[in-house]
Amino acid sequence: MEPREKPSGRTATFDALRRTVDGGLFEPGEPGYGELATPWNLAVLTSPAAVLEAATPADVVRAVRFAAANGLPVAVQATGHGIASDLDGALLIHTRRLDGCTVSAEGWARTGAGVTWKTVLAACAEHGLAGLCGSAPGVSVAGYTSGGGIGPMARTFGAASDRVRAFDVVTGDGRLRHVTAETEPDLFWGLRGGKSSLGIITATEFDLLPLPVIYAGALFFGAESVAAATLAWSDWCPTLPPGATTSLALMQLPPMPRVPEVLAGKFTAAVRYVYIGNPDDGARWLAPMRAVGAPLIDAVRAMPYSMIGLVHSDPEDALPATEASCLLADFSPAAAQTLLEAVGPGTNSPQLLVEIRQFGGALSEEPQIASALCHRGAAFGLHSVGVAAPPELSAIAGHAAGMNASMGRWHFGASLPNFSASGGTAGFADSYTPEVFERLTRLARHYDPDALFRLGQVPAR
Repeated sequence: MEPREKPSGRTATFDALRRTVDGGLFEPGEPGYGELATPWNLAVLTSPAAVLEAATPADVVRAVRFAAANGLPVAVQATGHGIASDLDGALLIHTRRLDGCTVSAEGWARTGAGVTWKTVLAACAEHGLAGLCGSAPGVSVAGYTSGGGIGPMARTFGAASDRVRAFDVVTGDGRLRHVTAETEPDLFWGLRGGKSSLGIITATEFDLLPLPVIYAGALFFGAESVAAATLAWSDWCPTLPPGATTSLALMQLPPMPRVPEVLAGKFTAAVRYVYIGNPDDGARWLAPMRAVGAPLIDAVRAMPYSMIGLVHSDPEDALPATEASCLLADFSPAAAQTLLEAVGPGTNSPQLLVEIRQFGGALSEEPQIASALCHRGAAFGLHSVGVAAPPELSAIAGHAAGMNASMGRWHFGASLPNFSASGGTAGFADSYTPEVFERLTRLARHYDPDALFRLGQVPAR
């Protein structure tokens, strides 16, 4: 599905920007525009006025200053997972060419804005190091980390944003800044959890962990065991130590490449599990879930950290999708039963996936250096994904809203930045407490005086 293209007709204004940048600048109708403007979610039809494929941080500076001079909103995309707006009339800055990646054996890394976690994992492997990536290593480090970054080891090590040392960022006033807790503490606070509301990140520096091997993977149960596995998982979660992080996914995966035949076209449940420590201890903690019944697949084992993406095996290919999420204060057996009645086997649920992630542990602790990431007290997160042709997505979204409403008794309230892209500005605001949202708004007014970053996930102005 291609971006909507407006009548071609290159303007002298964009020609002026084109002459000043090292990267390519593409307008509707030009080769390259469609590829660069298309987000991961193919249901979002984008129509930016132009796309700049930035080759250097200086290109980003020039583009932001150009947008300010010409009254254009600015958006940014690396892998496109966070785009939820049509970007109508915006200057879209694509950062995939900012692909520098340095990993130090001393335990830190510096990555350009276009670098994905997959690249970092490969670079870290030779040193036995690990970065706190998410469940889908194909997303960019910058986008994921600026939204907090709550991944498959969050209960053990907290949020990825808590391990950031520094950002290079172009703010709305057209300045490239090297931001640390010491140089610009307010901006450093806001960039860790504030998404793209305060500027365009061009590089991220962060600490790594000495973690060559993990005990991790997933157990897959067939439809006849889904209810038992879900109820057992709700009883099991409160018993887990901080060294274990888990999630449960109710799935209806279609026959497609990389989907095992035993799962394709069937209703299944996947217990995802990552344990940090001795594999024998990890197996003992997992034993209650293995005792639920004979799994279709038992893929939990000791593995190199670089293979952590196999735990969730999230799809990498672009899809037309609708997503919904909320935070839960608890996932008791009663909550589990309610969820099964809403989206379990036999309910004709249209959702491709409904996932419950356990939080708590290190994630619930405030970091030594405060950040804009909120709602650390939530015990669980509920997230659903539906995939279909766009005309059918509205019905799937309505079903997801009903599912979330049915879980109202256990709502924590609010959401998280990396799970609220489809909610637009309202979803972004819901990711923060009123106090944090007000502080982000004040910072946006200071660092973005022309409100260039006003599309999608930005504070109301």
